[in-house]
Amino acid sequence: MGKRKRESANLKKEARRNDSFAKLRNIPSSPRKMRLVADMVRGKEVFKALGLLHFSNKQAATDVEKLLKSAISNWEQKNGKKAESGELYIKTITVDAAPMLKRLRPAPQGRGYRIRKRSNHLTIYVDTINNTEKDA
Repeated sequence: MGKRKRESANLKKEARRNDSFAKLRNIPSSPRKMRLVADMVRGKEVFKALGLLHFSNKQAATDVEKLLKSAISNWEQKNGKKAESGELYIKTITVDAAPMLKRLRPAPQGRGYRIRKRSNHLTIYVDTINNTEKDA
């Protein structure tokens, strides 16, 4: 790796060291279904978002809830204190497409129809509300 790339990578690593996040990869549901749930909680306070996710009828909400709890735990681990109500919020939540499983379904006249079983990657960043007010 060249000097410029190494310095750039180190700068990114330092900036990311202060962020608290959690990733869940290869979730077996389509990104479109997951984005509906992600849009529901984007930018919300974390305990309010946990309530929304817990009582949501969508299957993807359980995965997002699990990951949000993990992100809160990661924040508590980094900062050495417990998260209080009204302190943390969801800074960013991204849903990216993961590799598809391609399957064949038998079709008439000796043909085969392709079935694409989609999956996704989910990333949640949490941050304190007063931390963003200092930056602005």
